[in-house]
Amino acid sequence: MLIVDDEPLIRMDLADMVRDAGHVVLEAADADEAIALLEAHPAIRILVTDIEMPGSMNGLKLAAAVRDRWPPVAIIVTSGRIQPAAHQMPAAAVFLDKPYRAAAMSAALDAAAASLPPAR
Repeated sequence: MLIVDDEPLIRMDLADMVRDAGHVVLEAADADEAIALLEAHPAIRILVTDIEMPGSMNGLKLAAAVRDRWPPVAIIVTSGRIQPAAHQMPAAAVFLDKPYRAAAMSAALDAAAASLPPAR
């Protein structure tokens, strides 16, 4: 799983929660770092990204790029300020408002994992 958020404390808190649930987690501070990690780690199957980030693209553009290049990756988009319209979200992506509750994120991650095709 890959968590992308430019806010280190938010990213670390979510990564700790996900690790505690038994998942392997990689972290990125922006979209460029996320793309590099996706290229280096083809086993990444879930992306959690914030919308507002500095760099070459925001989280919605990152999510669209991931959907195009890595179609099987499940995508969870988050934001505390932006509510994206349905047409702005990639197919099958899920949106969670920040601050998200641990139970809501856990449910979204479980649903994302359940939607993935079997690993080869």
